[in-house]
Amino acid sequence: MTRMAGFRPKHFLWQVEGKVARIQLDRPERKNPLTFDSYAELRDTFRELRYAEDVDVVVFLPNGGNFCSGGDVHDIIGPLVAMEMKELLAFTRMTGDLVKAMLNCGKPIITAVDGVAVGAGAIIVMASDIRIATPEAKTAFLFTRVGLAGCDMGACAMLPRIIGQGRTAELLYTGRSMSAAEGERWGFYNRLVDAAALEADALDMARRIASGPTFAHGITKTQLNQEWSMGLDQAIEAEAQAQAICMQTRDFERAYRAFVDKKTPVFEGT
Repeated sequence: MTRMAGFRPKHFLWQVEGKVARIQLDRPERKNPLTFDSYAELRDTFRELRYAEDVDVVVFLPNGGNFCSGGDVHDIIGPLVAMEMKELLAFTRMTGDLVKAMLNCGKPIITAVDGVAVGAGAIIVMASDIRIATPEAKTAFLFTRVGLAGCDMGACAMLPRIIGQGRTAELLYTGRSMSAAEGERWGFYNRLVDAAALEADALDMARRIASGPTFAHGITKTQLNQEWSMGLDQAIEAEAQAQAICMQTRDFERAYRAFVDKKTPVFEGT
């Protein structure tokens, strides 16, 4: 197993407290754009989180009033124009691997959005489990506005499942900004909170989740992702097996004993 508390990334801010990890992109003067290096380091971090024993929930926070402005125009888009197909495919696969790593990290991810979350920033929000935003948040899958297809990093597969096919088509074809109110109404955002309360709200939810049966949370995340490609009979059988595994944990027994004793269960993730 891995311990992440001593991890010192080069390209974003990182903090672990009480089994909750906090991530913030750290270029607030540019609205926190991604670079080749930050993409790769985020991918590797989420891959490592799968084996982390001291992190149960991840919170992705804004920095300086914005979440992420997508790929840096000068550090990413400029060099991409000069690349050959082999290099371009290596890059697009790497960005997709970040989404895969987020989906497969085994930890619930809560993303809190203020200001802009566009391009790859919007994808990071989309790939999270729970999404909270301020009323000022602006979210845009603006790939067509730079001459690219809207099918980036899994957007055509994942976004329709969150907000529906027609709304997804509109956002991906036009690249227009989705307002925070639209995002909440369409189910993209779980709720909207004032900017002053955003970080505290996200961290409070993270702590509540981290105090629960975290082994079972990992199973829940796995099933939420894997059942996309299952038929109903297969999904029901997969859930039967998953639940039987969870019934063997001490947390299941702890919950039962606490109920009998009229106490609040204290889960340990085992």
